Amino acid sequence: MKATNGQIQQALQSLKAGQNGLDCGAYGLLLQHFSDQRLPRLAKQLHARIVLFSVTPDNFLASKLIHFYAKTGFLTRARHLFDGIPKRNTFSYNAMLISYSFNSMHSQVLQLFSASLASSDFPRPNHYTMTCVLKALSSCSFCGSRSSACEVHGFVLRCGFDEDVFVQNALITYYSKCNDVATARAVFDTMQERDVVSWNAMIGGYSQNGFYEECKGMYKKMLNSSGRPDGVTVVSVLQACGQSEDLVFGIEVHRFVVEAQLEMDISVCNALIGLYAKCGSLDYARQLFEEMSEKDEVTYGAIISGYMRHGFVDDAINLFLEAKTPGLSNWNAMISGLVQNNRHEGVFELVREMQSCGFRPNVMTISSVLPSLSYFSNLKGGKEIHCYALRNNLYENIFVATAIIDTYAKSGFLHGAQGVFDQSRSRNLIIWTAIISAYAAHGDSNAATSLFDDMLSCQIQPDPVTFTAVLTALAHTGAVDEAWKIFNTMFLKYGMEPSVEHYACMVGVLSRAGRLSEAVDLISRMPVKPTAKVWGALLNGASVTGDVELGKFVCDHLFEIEPENTGNYIIMANLYSKAGRWEEANKVRKKMNRVGLKKIPGSSWIETSGGLKNFIARDLSNDGKEEIYTMLEGLLELMREEGYFVGEEFDEEIVCG
Repeated sequence: MKATNGQIQQALQSLKAGQNGLDCGAYGLLLQHFSDQRLPRLAKQLHARIVLFSVTPDNFLASKLIHFYAKTGFLTRARHLFDGIPKRNTFSYNAMLISYSFNSMHSQVLQLFSASLASSDFPRPNHYTMTCVLKALSSCSFCGSRSSACEVHGFVLRCGFDEDVFVQNALITYYSKCNDVATARAVFDTMQERDVVSWNAMIGGYSQNGFYEECKGMYKKMLNSSGRPDGVTVVSVLQACGQSEDLVFGIEVHRFVVEAQLEMDISVCNALIGLYAKCGSLDYARQLFEEMSEKDEVTYGAIISGYMRHGFVDDAINLFLEAKTPGLSNWNAMISGLVQNNRHEGVFELVREMQSCGFRPNVMTISSVLPSLSYFSNLKGGKEIHCYALRNNLYENIFVATAIIDTYAKSGFLHGAQGVFDQSRSRNLIIWTAIISAYAAHGDSNAATSLFDDMLSCQIQPDPVTFTAVLTALAHTGAVDEAWKIFNTMFLKYGMEPSVEHYACMVGVLSRAGRLSEAVDLISRMPVKPTAKVWGALLNGASVTGDVELGKFVCDHLFEIEPENTGNYIIMANLYSKAGRWEEANKVRKKMNRVGLKKIPGSSWIETSGGLKNFIARDLSNDGKEEIYTMLEGLLELMREEGYFVGEEFDEEIVCG
């Protein structure tokens, strides 16, 4: 509360009189005034007079001094004053807690609060205390699990602050940061009184946790209540609209911003640009961008990411080059955009250029670069990035750990992937899914299903991606019963409708087991239209068993869905050839040639001491071609001795090449 002019004049008169000793009330009032008016010299002079009087500041006066020094960045002095108070009360404790919180020193907030609870003379906390503590807990570095949130909530209830609007707002934020949006909503629903912060905390919680429809629904509810959305509200809702690509709803929010005459500050403008860019309205996003008088790092990042998202890589590059001082997030947007658009060759050069400009790779950089290393099967590069993450304390980040697991798995270093998983302290759904996917990619269904069971025993609920991973693993072995069991639990136990991806996995499982009639029956009963992945899984089964008629039935669908996929033509031609139906095989090849398709030669690469070495099927330009083909012929001979039939497939390569 600010002092009035009359109170200030009265305090100054008391200061001039000076004959009745130190007037703590007057000094405290003046300290508050000097702090609010940013007059540090006068405040320090006032503190000097207190010292000259040899007076130990009481709780009130010490709190004012603590507030002043915290506001000017002298936290050590503030803490020294706090420690010198003979008998601290709630007021002085709150002053120190708020000082730490003001300077984003969240660990110190928690340490002081914990120490105070252990003290025998700790005064009873009030709602300011709990709001400050909850804010510290809600900071990204200290956000705990749902159980820790419940413990704090229980303390709030025992202290009787459960109906205080500030504490309730802080609880909503904390639960949202702990990914427990359901409990956050329960707190919100029990509130007798709500302010705009209450609505923003709940709307923001939904948006940040990916509950975009709920976020938009809460925004509608706010409009129909006495609450009036502000800039913070619309930023959260616009972000939800952008992530869900709901352009229509986003336009409604934009219209509200204009009609309600909300301030179009830089955060609102950035959110609007992000919305239109993500939804593909790039021309309008660019128009808003050009109209902005003030642009920041987020502004450039929003439009660059939009261009990259929709494949306009050159436009993104040109805009990036226009930025006078691109920030780290802009460099990251460029790096991740190149990866998304399979421009892997330019990623490493861009990272080196970023470093030469004085930027150090962060979590986002590392998690973006690693997929390029996976693409080139660059295990050595993956290990170097892993070491960088360890040296810079970035390895605990869930996205970094997940990306390293993925890189190691795709580079054939499954033992390393398992090691990263084992060392991870916070195993959430993302990292469990990553390690399950790693084993699935290597065809180890036993390890994948075992990890899936371990995850469930840790009370972690799978999502659709996890189910896809474990079903993919089972498709390698054709474990039909196990696959059906897991597939059926999706809806029966977890309330998830299986997607076309999951049906494709099940078709793959049945096809691998040779149960093609069951696979066909499953496709006929699918509630969604089969995609190329579904038909492709069945085609693979037909190819393995040599079922020409089924193959023809499947390819008729695939030729319509993806007419430019050469693989389907090759498989069908091979099926006819295996069955001795040469005329029909030639017809398929002619059809492929007629539409202008050519078989893409198979290629692979390995990492050697001299770098990556590329190998292309039927390539005669390699310096070591004689040794390579001698080794290949030896391997083919060994396959024949083991009973594998390779002649016709090998000949097909020649015919189609």
